[in-house]
Formats: sequence, structure tokens, C-alpha cells
Amino acid sequence: MHRHDLATDRPQVRTALLLAAGLGTRLGPLTEALPKCLVPVSGVPILERLVRALDSHGIERLVIVAGYRAEMIRDYLGESFGGIAVEYLVSPLFATTNNSYSLWLARLLIDEPFLLVESDVVFDDHLLAPLLEPGRIAVSAQLPWMGGTTVTLDANGNVKAFYPPPPGIYGQHCTDPDHFMAVNICSLARDTWGEVCQRLDCHVAAGRTGCFYESVFEEMAAAGSMAPTAVIFPTERWYEIDTPADRDAAELVFPEQLHAAGESGRRTPGGAAG
Repeated sequence: MHRHDLATDRPQVRTALLLAAGLGTRLGPLTEALPKCLVPVSGVPILERLVRALDSHGIERLVIVAGYRAEMIRDYLGESFGGIAVEYLVSPLFATTNNSYSLWLARLLIDEPFLLVESDVVFDDHLLAPLLEPGRIAVSAQLPWMGGTTVTLDANGNVKAFYPPPPGIYGQHCTDPDHFMAVNICSLARDTWGEVCQRLDCHVAAGRTGCFYESVFEEMAAAGSMAPTAVIFPTERWYEIDTPADRDAAELVFPEQLHAAGESGRRTPGGAAG
């Protein structure tokens, strides 16, 4: 499922996992008829922006964990995009669980290094390149609009601790100057993924399915078994789309439609082929 870079003889990530199961309630009314990942930014759905970026960096396999309006995601993307083969998992509990449960479901299909991406981020494509080595995580300096998990770094630029918000709590996070915001993109080595799965098994068995998956990363960092290298995203070249105001702000950051987006043959979400 992955190849080696002949220059470094290190495994290069060729599989990506996209978490796209949530209801996207904070993005209403935009998500009343669409899953969050199909909400357009400057006329192009977030999903298409993400998959085009993955394709441009040589990703060959994409696993999508869907839930809310999963059929629309499958109808839009199909079984392939460019050079990427697309597979789907549907969460039966998407309405009552958080992304830790979606990540746990992915253990059924993934047993290799992979890139973990959430379905609500837009960014400059070239920023993905350094994340294609296992054991990397995208982080950013904080701005007032940001929210979610924060991290602290050691002197070598590796994450030393994760600080996820409490389950179901949004808009509360540490704003200390030494904290960076997690951008919701990271790459996991196969052995790291194995331990993540073991810990997720324990969470699910205990009924803790309302947590963010970073709660497992928090445990592993504290135990010394996870210390990904930080890849700094410039604050002005990425945006997380959680609310209609976020979408409006992101369109100022990314005003252009993707070149040749209308030539992809993809269906307009909820409508006819474009």
C-alpha cells in the first residue's frame, strides 16, 4: 500500500483517511441539505478541494468514513478520483458519536501508514508535501477565529503534549502563547496506528464514543509513545470551516474557484452533473 522514496529509503504515505461522518450542525443552515464536506468554498466543495490536493501529492487510496447524508458523498466522488481509488465506511452511530468512533471504524480497512484528514479544512495544496512522511502533524500559530485541540512542542519541534477540548465542547481551548493549534491533518506510522487502535478499543468498550480522537493522542504523548514532528501551516493559508461565518471568511482567503473545477464531471451536490 506504500512505496519507498529512493532518496531517503523511508516509506512514503500513499493512503489517506478522511473523517466525514458528522452532522455539521454548527454549519447550519448550509448543512441542512448537504454533508459538511460538500459545502462549497468559492464554488468548490471542501471535499473536492481536499481530494484534488491528495491526488496532486500521489495519494493512491482514500478511505472515507461517512455518516450524515453518506449517499451524497458517494454519489459526488464515486469509486475513484484522478489516480485515487476511493473506499467508504458508513458509521451507523454518526448522530450520537464523535470523531474518535469514526477513527475506530477505520481499523477495519487500514493497516499501513496513512494521512489522517478531517473534512472541514481548506489549505494551499503545497502544504501537504512535508506531511507525507509518517509521524508528522500540521499545526499553526493561533488566531482568534481558531478553536479545537492545541499542542505544545519540545525544543526539537516535536509535539510533547496534546490538549483536546472536553467531549462535545467547542470554542474552548488553551490560548497560552506556547500553544499551537492542531490543523486536523496528521500522518501516522503503522506501529503508532496499532497503538491508537488498541486505545480506541478501550474507549469504545467503555462507552467513551463522544470524545475527540486527540484524547487518545493525549494519552499516548503522556506515555511517551507519540511525539509527531510539527509541520507549521501559515495562519493565512488555511481555514477550518465550522460555521457559516467561517465559510464566508474562508472565501476571502481562497476566493478563486479551482482551475478546471467545472471540467471534472463531478455532480453538483444535490443537483445535476456540472
